[in-house]
Amino acid sequence: MSSVQELKQQIEELQSELCKLKGNPSGGAREKIEKMSSEVVDSNPYSRLMALQRMGIVNEYERIRQKCVAIVGVGGVGSVTADMLTRCGIGKLILFDYDKVELANMNRLFFTPDQAGLSKVEAAAKTLNFINPDVEILTNNYNITTVESFDKFLNAIKTGGIEEGSPVDLVLSCVDNFEARMTINTACNELSQNWFESGVSENAVSGHIQVIRPGDTACFACAPPLVVAENIDEKTLKREGVCAASLPTTMGIVAGMLVQNTLKYLLNFGTVSDYLGYNALIDFFPKMSLKPNPTCDDRFCIERQKDYAARPKLEQVEVVAEEETPLHEENLYGIELVAEDEPQGTQSSTGTSNTISAGLKLAYEAPDTQHSSAPPAAVSDDVSLDDLMAQMKSM
Repeated sequence: MSSVQELKQQIEELQSELCKLKGNPSGGAREKIEKMSSEVVDSNPYSRLMALQRMGIVNEYERIRQKCVAIVGVGGVGSVTADMLTRCGIGKLILFDYDKVELANMNRLFFTPDQAGLSKVEAAAKTLNFINPDVEILTNNYNITTVESFDKFLNAIKTGGIEEGSPVDLVLSCVDNFEARMTINTACNELSQNWFESGVSENAVSGHIQVIRPGDTACFACAPPLVVAENIDEKTLKREGVCAASLPTTMGIVAGMLVQNTLKYLLNFGTVSDYLGYNALIDFFPKMSLKPNPTCDDRFCIERQKDYAARPKLEQVEVVAEEETPLHEENLYGIELVAEDEPQGTQSSTGTSNTISAGLKLAYEAPDTQHSSAPPAAVSDDVSLDDLMAQMKSM
């Protein structure tokens, strides 16, 4: 019991030290935190996450603390995504948004009424630091689509990683407009940076996530929505007095799909979905893969396609199946092996089919009542009652 209390005290002291250092511990403090994070004990806040490693799902879960993710858009999907990654113990988050928290945002799973009026990145940073002070949070309160802000956005992705001057590990797009998506697409194509695009429909009953690996998969400009392909100003599409619907359920499901695939990508387990959709009306989850467009309008996408094509491809070794031969040529006792899943007799002696559905088996064989070996004795009409009584006594 005393060792558990001592461990709790050590965690509190280290968390306090991390808060003072603004989420950037150095030397011994970082080593102590990482050591304690790998211990699966009830007093360790990461014990349930580290259990994934004990169960063989993830090889080294503690590597999550060495990862940096940039989240663009801290709205319905982005705020919940940041919350989940913070609770998962991500090493560093870089948040981008220029909106303020409004009372209309209270239908989300993250913001609270007392945060109304604050910038979304400021409100998010305060909440996230309270949830997990081990995570380093950087905020950027500007519009990435403007000319003066694009270079700052590009530089933040290029040099904002865990190690000083290194790129981020992944960019997550959680914006709600095509202009911002195209900006992220241009920046990531230029830097050859992998990123996830996500979105929820205006009627709030469908959404999707899509991983974009420049040169390997289609970028956002390869197969753009009609509003982008026709160079229509999306601001002209907004109808007066009509706003997009929002459901915390749909937002939470899409954010969960996004974070789940982010963890698989960062920690290298499972299969990362190239595209995963969600239709809430019929609970349908479509999946597909999109190849890059060789005539894409984004020149950086064309360059990345050429780079990807020039990469050496892994040689596929053709495996020649050996011809199966009997283990023993002679079968003195006539023993035969039959697979358990082989259908039982397809036709019984009665002429009826015994074929059954997969997963079921017959408990017993029904007796054949039509072909009995002892036919019933014929009863003659002229037998007297005394003779019948005598026959019954002799039975």
